Amino acid sequence: MHFFTSYDGTELAFHTFGGGAPVICLPGGPMQASAYLGDLGGLPAHRQLVMTDLRGTGRSAVPDDTASYRCDRLVEDVEALREHLGLDRMDLLAHSAGTNLALLYATRFPERVGRLALIAPSVAAVGIPISADVRKEIARLREDEPWFPAASAALESVMAGQATGDAFRAIAPFWYGRWDETARAHRAAEDEQRNDEAAAVFGSEGAFDPDATRAALARFTSPVQVVAGEVDLNSPPVAVTELAGLFPHAELVVQARAGHFPWLDDADRFVATTSAFLR
Repeated sequence: MHFFTSYDGTELAFHTFGGGAPVICLPGGPMQASAYLGDLGGLPAHRQLVMTDLRGTGRSAVPDDTASYRCDRLVEDVEALREHLGLDRMDLLAHSAGTNLALLYATRFPERVGRLALIAPSVAAVGIPISADVRKEIARLREDEPWFPAASAALESVMAGQATGDAFRAIAPFWYGRWDETARAHRAAEDEQRNDEAAAVFGSEGAFDPDATRAALARFTSPVQVVAGEVDLNSPPVAVTELAGLFPHAELVVQARAGHFPWLDDADRFVATTSAFLR
């Protein structure tokens, strides 16, 4: 584990895995410690992964100004890490909510981004709507699973605005391509890894300007890979496809039978796809 000091004096942590040219990895959650990324299915065999713990998560310090948890302000932490590592340009890999941070960084510092890999991306920063019908359509792909009846009923409650803690726990199988022991353990660790206070600020008012971000992405010329899971309820392929279309040079990959964590569902396929892009 390593540390660096960001623009406001907050000490932030990052973890390195593997060797070779570094890839900066931004976790989702939002505001979840990078531990849940594991080693991304074995990707360190191909590139060095620099896993960042965003401020207030993992081993990174809690900032004095909690308003700095807002996504647009976290961009300065990514830039501070680049400067700490002495990189003129860096490859970025981001997952889920962390892709919003990657997009905002790419729009502010496009000249600093080599390759950009967006895994099961959130589309909040670019304002792409995801309808309840789209989520239900993805959910029905799992109707033969033994857990489906209870999870489907809970999903209806969540989408109706009647969410409870039990309902959110009940829909957990939808996030994974296989609801096996590995997936259960991964989900069980999430609560301790996430900073809920920071998560509430991450996407708060002023964090995103979708029109401006879309316009900037249309001018972003670096190579982009966007990976969607075929059965990902959170980031459905139809929304991810629309995100990919905002870039001049984006490759879209839909990983078969994968959920929101494609490196857990088929590590070999995920690593082959991602390492080929990051070559």
